[in-house]
Amino acid sequence: MKKLVALGMFSLCLTGCVNPGKASVQAEQLEGHRFVLESVNGAAVKPGAVPPEMSFGEKLTVSGVMCNRFSGQAKLSEGELKVKEMAMTRKLCADPQLNQLDATIGEMLRKGAQVDLTENQLTLATAEQTLMFKRAE
Repeated sequence: MKKLVALGMFSLCLTGCVNPGKASVQAEQLEGHRFVLESVNGAAVKPGAVPPEMSFGEKLTVSGVMCNRFSGQAKLSEGELKVKEMAMTRKLCADPQLNQLDATIGEMLRKGAQVDLTENQLTLATAEQTLMFKRAE
């Protein structure tokens, strides 16, 4: 009986040491950084005069540009980045990819996207879309 109790206690101690999964990104890791969009769903983004980008300011304010400029107050919870109320300019761009990126980033941030930061690479992902950014500083 004593061996069983000791084995049970040992097992509990070990489970406390096991990493339950990938650690979530914290707001402090994003704040003060600018990221340039590199790919959408694995396809490279064409470089333009104004590169599509996203920046994070104090208290997790997010701003950026695809074709149009956007900004809002983000919330980060359990690895999900969400911007409830986002402001965006409404001009039509000559580049159809940039017009599509406006719709994509708007929908992703309003509905919530899983965020991952690995070294200098930021990934925003939903079931439908994956945007990969590179830190630009």
